[in-house]
Amino acid sequence: MTTQLERPALTYHRARVTAVRPVTPHLVRVTFTAESFRDVPPGAPDQYVKVFFPLPGQAAPVLPEAAADVMSWYRTYLAMPDAVRPPMRTYTVRAHRPEVAELDVEFVLHGDSGPASAWAARVRPGDRVVFTGPYGLYSLPEECGWQLLVGDETALPAIGAIIEQLPQGARASVYVELGDRAERQVFETRGAVEIHWVVRGARPLGEALLEAVRAATFPGGTPYAWVSGEAGVVKAVRRHLVREREIAKRLICFTGYWRLGMSEEAAGREAVRAAEAGEVPADD
Repeated sequence: MTTQLERPALTYHRARVTAVRPVTPHLVRVTFTAESFRDVPPGAPDQYVKVFFPLPGQAAPVLPEAAADVMSWYRTYLAMPDAVRPPMRTYTVRAHRPEVAELDVEFVLHGDSGPASAWAARVRPGDRVVFTGPYGLYSLPEECGWQLLVGDETALPAIGAIIEQLPQGARASVYVELGDRAERQVFETRGAVEIHWVVRGARPLGEALLEAVRAATFPGGTPYAWVSGEAGVVKAVRRHLVREREIAKRLICFTGYWRLGMSEEAAGREAVRAAEAGEVPADD
């Protein structure tokens, strides 16, 4: 996600871990507390935060001073030497309880292949991180009679939050690609929800998901589509919805949570370069 670059201001939430709970074999829910969480207003169910992790030997991440100009701050952050710049990753807020100053984030565990997964595999109560955000994108137009939710493992926390906040009888068709059937979850909801779990197995990322969406029989009426996950897969699903399903672009909320083969720092540098060059992303 690069949405944070467009935000007018930036503040820090300096948080401490209070609980760690496994959700599935490869997903862990971490509860954080920070007094500043009490002041965060309720947001969209897909609201996300930027999480900064401490480097080895640090009790907490060390960051540049917060600034009103987010782009300027982000350039300063990226210019920090690799040896001192704290890793940053983007995560969905699974739950927010401002009355007790708590926030839940779910982490996908995939070994030590990234700083966030490595941290989450070893996290203990008392560990410290820093957040910026949260920010949300989900916004349901009044004319939409049902919702289409599509994503991979990284989108599942947001999809779960959306499902759990649906009003009575609200219709939603959900397509989630997982690496293993054991990663499936059960959500409490008042909505009329149909979840399609798509297990990719040894297939390339996103192939089975796109195939399932293409083969789906959609309900009648005007849909609101929310699509998130790996950027290339999100782009392919959106293209299908616009070109083949003839869903209006304004009724599709899409976000590339991550990019295959590219770290968030590298993606951030590319976003800054494109913004400074005045490049407009292709809208296909």
